[in-house]
Amino acid sequence: MEKYRIKPGANVNLDEFDADDKSEFDGDKAEAKDALKEIAKDLDDLQERLYAEGKHAVLFVIQAMDTGGKDGTIRSVFGDLNPAGCRVEAFKAPTSNELAHDYLWRIHQATPRRGMIGVFNRSHYEDVLVVRVHNLTPKEVWSKRYDQINAFERMLTEEGTTIVKFYLHISKEEQKKRLEERIEDPTKRWKFNPKDLDERKLWGEYQDAFKDVLSKTSTAYAPWYVIPANRNWYRNIVVARIVQDTLRDLNPQFPESDLDFSNIVIE
Repeated sequence: MEKYRIKPGANVNLDEFDADDKSEFDGDKAEAKDALKEIAKDLDDLQERLYAEGKHAVLFVIQAMDTGGKDGTIRSVFGDLNPAGCRVEAFKAPTSNELAHDYLWRIHQATPRRGMIGVFNRSHYEDVLVVRVHNLTPKEVWSKRYDQINAFERMLTEEGTTIVKFYLHISKEEQKKRLEERIEDPTKRWKFNPKDLDERKLWGEYQDAFKDVLSKTSTAYAPWYVIPANRNWYRNIVVARIVQDTLRDLNPQFPESDLDFSNIVIE
């Protein structure tokens, strides 16, 4: 999966990433689903050990354009994990109370504690994406946030949190298809928001904003991965494999007990 990882300091051009790519899996959609089931079993074991050990926290950040598949990825990759050890946070527009604090205030409160897996559906990166595209704050304000975010993530990693970030990369043509499906399918119409069409008109501006995010905030300690996401099944298998590799690298173990079990009798 290293081909999708953005190296620190890279000058990212999203036009060079194929949203239709499926080169890292030899099988088809059906085989990918079977492979995902096997990965899910391993993730369940890894999560249990991570929770029991209580030494490391793991944070997965997911960003994408509208219809990019954030919800579907979370359901497919993290849906079978024990909710006692996995918490999903969806960041909407900030409340008045959140706006009264610095932009990282609400984010820091949601970061996972040791032993937990945290998943961010949108994140602190909205403050250099939406905020930038819609001119919600001056450039001299949001342009400083890349360094602030890097420092924030470095602090988290030095305190025991492993951070991995996913950008789900879809094409503009695929977004059009998915928006049309939401209109045509009665079971998906609840997802459609006319404001999505206004956001679509800003596709170029968002691509520029994501380019800077990926270029300026993919670090050795908190890397970005650009995930080909036109095919949902391939997106899911790639993300799942990276999650699996991340947890395996931590190699969590069940803690040893100091109790002398030979003297314990249960009547």
